[in-house]
Amino acid sequence: MRSLLYPVALLSLLGGCASHTPAPVATPFPLASQQDGLAEPAPAPVVTAPVITPTAPVSVPAPKKATLPPTQLLDRLLPDYVKPRSGWRDDIVNAFGALQLPPTAENFCAVIAVIEQESTFQADPVVPGLPAIVWNKIEEKVAGYHVPLTLVKAALLKPSPTGESYKSRIDSLRTEREMNDLFEDMAAEAGKLNLPVGMRNPINTVGSMQVSVAFAQGHVRAWPYPYRYQGSLRNEAFSRRGGIYFGAANLLQYPAGYRDMIYRFADFNAGRYSSRNAAFQLAVAQLSGRKLVPDGDLLRYRDGLPSGESSSTERALYRMGPQLGLSDSAILRDLKQEKNSSFSQSVLYQKVMALADKQQGRKVAREAFPQIQLNSPKITRKLTTEWFAKRVGWRYDNCLKRAPQ
Repeated sequence: MRSLLYPVALLSLLGGCASHTPAPVATPFPLASQQDGLAEPAPAPVVTAPVITPTAPVSVPAPKKATLPPTQLLDRLLPDYVKPRSGWRDDIVNAFGALQLPPTAENFCAVIAVIEQESTFQADPVVPGLPAIVWNKIEEKVAGYHVPLTLVKAALLKPSPTGESYKSRIDSLRTEREMNDLFEDMAAEAGKLNLPVGMRNPINTVGSMQVSVAFAQGHVRAWPYPYRYQGSLRNEAFSRRGGIYFGAANLLQYPAGYRDMIYRFADFNAGRYSSRNAAFQLAVAQLSGRKLVPDGDLLRYRDGLPSGESSSTERALYRMGPQLGLSDSAILRDLKQEKNSSFSQSVLYQKVMALADKQQGRKVAREAFPQIQLNSPKITRKLTTEWFAKRVGWRYDNCLKRAPQ
C-alpha cells in the first residue's frame, strides 16, 4: 500500500505553483477597432468557459503615439541586460502583430514590466532551491502516514524515460520547465508507477510571463496561434515566443476602461476584470453595510466554473434586491457576466454603482486592487496582488522613462 502513496503524494504537492489561483478563462476575440488602446472583441461562439463579449467604447486618455518603428522603439525600451536582445525584441513585435495590439510605448512597457517581474527575461526562469521545495512538500504530504522521507526517496529510485531515476531528477531540478517535464513523464508512466490513470500535471503557470496553461489552451481555440510547433501546447508556452505571445494576450487583449495600467497588472495576477469587480464589491459593502473581502470574485468557483454555492457578495446583493428592484434570478444572471467586459453594462452593475455614487455624493472608484494573499511554495514572504501590481507598475514607469519624448 505504501508504494502507491509515495508518488501520489509527490504529484499532489505542487498544485499551488502559480502565484495566484487561476480565474476562469476569458477567451479573447479582438478586431481591428481600438478601445483603451487595445483591440475590441467580436461576439464569441459558445464555449464552456466565460468569454469576453463586446462593450461600449470607454473614454480613456489616448496612448502616446510611437515615433519610431516598433523594432527601433523596442530597442530603446528593453533593459540593457536583455540577451539575446534581437530574439526578445522580435518575439514581442511578432506577438503584437499576431494579436493586433497597438505597438505603443505604453503597451510594450507593460509587457516588458511583467517579464522583468516574473522572469527577468529568462525564457525558462530558474527557481532557487527548487529540489528542497519539492522534497519539503513531499515530506509534508507523507508525514500523516508516518513514512520517513528516506523511504520515499528510495521508492522514487525507479528509472524515468530520460534514464535518470525520478529521485535524481528531483535532486537536480533548476527550472519550472524541468519540473513540468518530470511530472509529464510521471503522468505518462502512471500505470507503470501504479499511479491513477488520467492524473493531471500540477504545473499551472508557465514561461517568462507565468501565463496560465488553461488560458493558452482557451486562447488557441478562439484566435489562431501564429507559429507551428511540435509537442504539446503546454510545452510551446514554455518557449520564449510562446510565453511572450500568451502573456501579452492575457495582459492586453481585452477591453477595460481602467484609468491606469497598474490595474491591468492586478488583473494579470488575480484574473481579468478583478480590479473592476473589487471596486464593485466595495460599493456593495458600502450600500449593504456588510463586510466583504474585495477579492474580485463575485461568485464562488470550482474548476473554473460557478460552483452554485452563494458567495458573500451574492448574498449581500440578494438582500439588496428590493432596493435595486431586481429579483434573485436577475441578480445571478448579471453576476455570471463578471469575467466579461459586458458586466459593466449590466443592469445590476449600473444600479449598484449609481446608488453608491448617490450615497457618497461623488463618483466612486470603478477600479480597486483585489485583496488577495499570494500562496506558493516559491513565496517565503507575505505578498499580495496589490504588491505585485505596484511592483510591476514601478518597472513600467522606469521603462517609460526610456521612451522617446
